Amino acid sequence: MADPSSYRPKPGQIPDSPGVYRFRDEHRRVIYVGKAKSLRQRLANYFQDLANLHPRTRTMVTTAASVEWTVVSTEVEALQLEYSWIKEYDPRFNVKYRDDKSYPYLAVTMNEEFPRVQVMRGHKKKGVRYFGPYGHAWAIRDTVDLLLRVFPVRTCSAGVFKNAARTGRPCLLGYIGKCSAPCVGRIPVEEHRELAEEFCDFMAGRTGTYLRRLEKRMMEAAEEMEYERAARLRDDVEALKKAMEKNAVVLADATDADLIAVAEDELEAAVQIFHVRGGRVRGQRGWVTDKVEEVTTAALVEHALQQLYGEETGDAVPKEVLVPALPDPVEPVQDWLTGRRGSNVSLRIPQRGDKRALMETVGRNAQQALALHKTKRASDLTTRSRALEEIADALDLDSAPLRIECYDISHLQGDDVVASMVVFEDGLQRKGEYRRFQIKGFEGQDDVRSMHEVITRRFRRYLAEKERTGEWAEEGAQSDGAGDGDGFVDGNGLKDESGRPRKFAYPPQLVVVDGGRPQVAAAKRALDELGIDDIAVCGLAKRLEEVWLPHDDDPVVLPRSSEGLYLLQRVRDEAHRFAITYQRTKRAKRFRAGPLDDVPGLGETRKQALIKHFGSVKKLRSATIDQIQEVPGIGRKTAETIAAALAQAAPAAPAVNTATGEIIDDEEPATTADSSGESVTAGAPDERRGQEP
Repeated sequence: MADPSSYRPKPGQIPDSPGVYRFRDEHRRVIYVGKAKSLRQRLANYFQDLANLHPRTRTMVTTAASVEWTVVSTEVEALQLEYSWIKEYDPRFNVKYRDDKSYPYLAVTMNEEFPRVQVMRGHKKKGVRYFGPYGHAWAIRDTVDLLLRVFPVRTCSAGVFKNAARTGRPCLLGYIGKCSAPCVGRIPVEEHRELAEEFCDFMAGRTGTYLRRLEKRMMEAAEEMEYERAARLRDDVEALKKAMEKNAVVLADATDADLIAVAEDELEAAVQIFHVRGGRVRGQRGWVTDKVEEVTTAALVEHALQQLYGEETGDAVPKEVLVPALPDPVEPVQDWLTGRRGSNVSLRIPQRGDKRALMETVGRNAQQALALHKTKRASDLTTRSRALEEIADALDLDSAPLRIECYDISHLQGDDVVASMVVFEDGLQRKGEYRRFQIKGFEGQDDVRSMHEVITRRFRRYLAEKERTGEWAEEGAQSDGAGDGDGFVDGNGLKDESGRPRKFAYPPQLVVVDGGRPQVAAAKRALDELGIDDIAVCGLAKRLEEVWLPHDDDPVVLPRSSEGLYLLQRVRDEAHRFAITYQRTKRAKRFRAGPLDDVPGLGETRKQALIKHFGSVKKLRSATIDQIQEVPGIGRKTAETIAAALAQAAPAAPAVNTATGEIIDDEEPATTADSSGESVTAGAPDERRGQEP
């Protein structure tokens, strides 16, 4: 625990001007970011008697080892810089709202030639119109299904669209009248885009125009005794009204506004947001946060505004934002919102009428969200704490292992040998700190040697970081000298000088390896060779779920109902998943390689042109030089090189389906098995990896 007086700036060093400050710990990690109208006055509050500080603020200042600041011209600049640094450094003591899911949006891809209506999640793309967010994807699909009667816009994927265009036959929606079938030319490009524009206008709240237009056309059809057309128009009107009923009118003046409410206690806070467009609630979302700093309701609102609009521009920022408390001061935040929108934004507290009543509804939702979260979180925190305590007791550790690293080796019959490192802190995944390795010290299948190499490289880098920064140096600690070319795959490429997480910079309290006594002995030997004796090592064997310790002849057997064993299993399984995902990626690349890859000067575009022209490598191999020359971009010399390369390459052996014993034609993907015994299709797309580096 650090004494704040040891790093307190000298009197007169801190400027009396707006700025942003950062507290760093002994590892130079940024643990808190804040802004101030006057840096001198704000920072002085942290360096007072510890007994007068809020408990969480006291923990922060005693964890920190230094403080630094950046002066800016205005409070608006300070707000923008604070948001950027919080996103960049992810400081542990700042308020960070945990969004429990990725909310779905109704998206219209106006950036395509034929706009498509679909459900989208994640980051917003340029040129795409978004509506929402919605609580559930099925709510979007129900709304779209109703509106397609009136606005038959394309909803199919690019593959389905291209296949329909190639065959000249639309999909089922085209036959039942819920798609205008632009794929087969039933509607020109311009008319289909106008249809998409009308769909967007309706979703944006401009509904009265289309209802009156349809009702007028319905009456005209009835007067002309075209009763079938009138009936269809009547059904269209009913469909639009039904879609509108899904979002009841809450503000009679067709207001565009976001309403933000906060429910809080001493430890946590919940934020709920209602998105109102055209007087109707178009979407809802919510976040929960731990109050790791002493923070007021107004400050919680300010943090919510930063997260909600930090990456939004234009109409995504509404004209009016209603909140339960105004940030202090309110002018910089309001100016920042105005800059994000490009026009004036009103930030205020509703006092009376419909807006006040709706704000009370949002507040009740926030209270319910906080109560539900506390019910789930209580058991979750208790379980994680008990699991860490059980692990500490079982392995005879001095304290609970707050940081656990787990390693696993994956290969396919000795080929493409890779390893994974996953990190759990406080019993929770830290996917941003996962790492992957390529085993390059030797070839072939040897899990014990592979584990020794991985542990050696990981902790050699740790010692090198400590020696380079001067935080901790030991004689004989050497860098592996390979930098990023030693087979380590790092997805974030962060630089330690900026204070962001450095590669391999933080040691765990416990290293877990996937395996038994041999793997554990290899990991322990690697640490001993590096002179590291303060990190515990254990292994979890799959067969009987036994926990192996170095130098022990018998394993530690935890009860099957043990929360500690369950946490170790989760860590081990996550390491296995991460390793096999990376191994499959490498394997798929190797399987996709073919004889054409060895032809000098033949790029990917011309290879695809050859396969498209002949249909397969088998047919290309039997083609003459003159026939190969018929492919655009292939000259005689290249054709001769291709023919020679294919003649030298031996035809691939017939693939066998391991499940049925059936011989598969060489034009179909073969199926093989990986080291875990799972059946895998060669060249098949790899599973998604989420937030892996």
